[in-house]
Amino acid sequence: MADPSDGASEVTHEFRFFRVHKDGSINLFLPPVPKIPPFTDPSTGVQSKDVDISSDPPVSARVFLPPNPAGRKLPLLLYIHGGGFSMDSAFSERYHAFVSAVAGEASCVAVSVEYGLFPARPIPACYEDSWEALQWVASHASGAGPDPWINDHADLTRIFIAGDSAGGNITHTLVTRVGSRGLPGGVRVEGAVLIHPYLGGVAEDDEMWMYMCPTNEGIDDPRMKERKEDLERLGCERVLVFVAEKDHLMPCGLRYHEELRKSGWKGKEAELVINRGQNHCFHLFEEKEESEELRKKVVGFIKGGVN
Repeated sequence: MADPSDGASEVTHEFRFFRVHKDGSINLFLPPVPKIPPFTDPSTGVQSKDVDISSDPPVSARVFLPPNPAGRKLPLLLYIHGGGFSMDSAFSERYHAFVSAVAGEASCVAVSVEYGLFPARPIPACYEDSWEALQWVASHASGAGPDPWINDHADLTRIFIAGDSAGGNITHTLVTRVGSRGLPGGVRVEGAVLIHPYLGGVAEDDEMWMYMCPTNEGIDDPRMKERKEDLERLGCERVLVFVAEKDHLMPCGLRYHEELRKSGWKGKEAELVINRGQNHCFHLFEEKEESEELRKKVVGFIKGGVN
């Protein structure tokens, strides 16, 4: 234990998820989450495996493949986990369970991204790693990519990008990049799902984000808070936004949905779902009726509105 008289132990910054000491050391308030290996779920038949996307920087993902007796091409879900840009994992039990369930119920291939976390890899690593994962998915457009599951089973004209909390923020940034840069080989993002997203406008969390991103552009950094011009050219046709009534981030999602509707975006659908009486990302921590309803809404969105 550090000597309290030692100047190095003096706290210079304290944020929602971590504190910073005078010597530059950082203490996260929560320990790393346990990770589980991929497996075939005997109850659903959904298979999973881990893949390396990049070695420098290190980016990996868990890929899920549902049963496909008809042999048809399936939509693909790129999922971005939450955790305040500093915690959790695509390989944690809760994210494995959620993405696996969506893959099975929506009959979609899913790629759940393991991106770099602060403090080991400060922001913007999370955005760049997730963009790298999307590029890796797109590299399968010709059917000759590095992963046979995606080559054989995924319809890359029907990609969905989704994430919760920090992952919702990253999802927005990915779809804005798609809108401004495009994707190769006819690859197309059909929809984006933002579940209880962090999108700026909350002073305490904004200060934390800017600390985690040394190259930030200030309070109006477009990766932290959406810009009208980015919303206008959002690179998908449909958007689904969830907000939770007891979540301090609820105003972020409400504002995002309203600004998207007013932006001049040419998409077909911008839907808002309010989870009444619920807390932030409740669906990951409590298996109850409302959790199932949220998951089924995401499933219906991927299936094209069929619940």
